[in-house]
Amino acid sequence: MITSESESVDQQVSTGHLPAWGEVESLTAAAFERYRRLDEGEVADYIPILADADPSLFGLSVSEVNGATHDIGDSGHGFSIQSVSKAFLYALVCEAHGHAFVKERVGVNNTGLAFNSVIAVELNDGHPMNPMVNAGALSTTALMPGATAAEQWEFIRTGLSAFAGRQLVMDGEVYASEMATNSRNKAIARLLESYGHLNADPLETVDIYTRQCALLVTAHDLAVMGATLADGGVNPVTGEQVVSPEVCRDTLSMLAASGMYERSGEWLFEIGLPAKSGVAGGIVAVAPGKGAIGAFSPRLNSAGNSVRGQRAIAYLSRALGLNLFASHATPPTERAANDHRA
Repeated sequence: MITSESESVDQQVSTGHLPAWGEVESLTAAAFERYRRLDEGEVADYIPILADADPSLFGLSVSEVNGATHDIGDSGHGFSIQSVSKAFLYALVCEAHGHAFVKERVGVNNTGLAFNSVIAVELNDGHPMNPMVNAGALSTTALMPGATAAEQWEFIRTGLSAFAGRQLVMDGEVYASEMATNSRNKAIARLLESYGHLNADPLETVDIYTRQCALLVTAHDLAVMGATLADGGVNPVTGEQVVSPEVCRDTLSMLAASGMYERSGEWLFEIGLPAKSGVAGGIVAVAPGKGAIGAFSPRLNSAGNSVRGQRAIAYLSRALGLNLFASHATPPTERAANDHRA
């Protein structure tokens, strides 16, 4: 078992810098133009109201940790945050309860199965495994501070609004459409309760979770929210310390492992960034110390990830030097100059 002994040492971080403002601006525009006419994928329809989304919509936003933003296309178009909310909900719960407690209660390992899998819960003795699948997200929701369901919901709405830097509101139509069709989530919540892994009323928990998924955001919002995680928990627009740097580290590690569901390994291999997607077509991808990308396009692949959004983020990851695993060889002159360290 890997322990958290590193918590007791003075940790250093590895960050870099984005190119100049004008170059980021032009590359964001280039990514948008490159994929704006791509028509692969299908609009989600298992939540009835999502089937009405305009498949031509495409918005892209880059938010730097210094507060600069780069927006193009439908970056201001509102859509329901859906599963992208799981990342920020997890951060809020980690801030409230701490690293070790949340790790034990929710888990950190990828299931390798679909986001709404019941089998994953059964195979792991009722444990939800990680907070980026529905079982884990329901467990995380149940841990939210608040004496009543109303207080928990308001804590979530206020917390996600702090990440976005503006007051977020719930789309009532999306909420009603999801509540009419979310029998599977209700079943998962009751299953977790039967194993003792849900410390709240299961139907109230599903209701709160559905409300958070129905919060309206834009691609611009997602970029700012992601940049808050990239900047040690400080919102780059408002300057508010939303969560601690340690919580950002934990959240981004979870996104790297499981944020893109069963395609998380492929995403990390090809793009190299912690990211989270939602079935309405939103994606947030985070480059620690640099900034974040928010993308929105309703056409999804078979794993439920936005096709245009993925392609645009992959392009920007390479063009802006965001891949966490990319490096260059140290020049020979620098190697010689540092021989005294041996």
